[in-house]
Amino acid sequence: MKISVLGTGNMGKALVKQVAAYVEGQVLWGSRNSAEAAGLAKNFQLDQIVTVSYVEALQADIIIPAFPVSALMDWAQANKEQLKHKIVVDISNPFNDDFSGFTTAWGESSSERLQSLLPESKVIGAFKNTFFKVFENPVFQDQKSDVLVTGDDEEAVLRFIERFKPLPFRFLHAGKLANNRTIERLTLLELELAVRYGTYPYISLQLFGIKEAVLAN
Repeated sequence: MKISVLGTGNMGKALVKQVAAYVEGQVLWGSRNSAEAAGLAKNFQLDQIVTVSYVEALQADIIIPAFPVSALMDWAQANKEQLKHKIVVDISNPFNDDFSGFTTAWGESSSERLQSLLPESKVIGAFKNTFFKVFENPVFQDQKSDVLVTGDDEEAVLRFIERFKPLPFRFLHAGKLANNRTIERLTLLELELAVRYGTYPYISLQLFGIKEAVLAN
């Protein structure tokens, strides 16, 4: 399954570098500025990265748009046909302009909004609690950062986890898309804690009590 990442911001760069380093096969890196993306990819020194346009990036099977929520929703509406039957990975959190709260109500999530815009796509949520600096060092005090993976299509969730499990994270099946109502709010709390204790933007989730042997089955 071919993977693409769209966007050259902090999360886009972090994801491309990790996926290309640990997952077999090419990674398509979509950008509005192909020259900029090519220069960044050259610095990473990873031959698996292929820089492409946003349109070409839609050819992948697993597509990760690394956009802010407002841009993400506009992108989804504009590319609804091309995204049919694709796995679209939502990494977004619906922060407001000053990051003091969310633009969504308590009873909704950005992942559910994205799925409603893409009814024939398989939307899953992942990396919502993973700030970009964590990708540089996802193991803290001998424990891996946890990635909560959600989706209403069970097969898509399992295929994503199987494809991404070589990365140095611990991927946990976290249930349905509706659980992002909680997961996204946890990110807001993480942000506040990171600022309070001076670790921003290096903070992530680590959940105790789940044994590696259980995840392997």
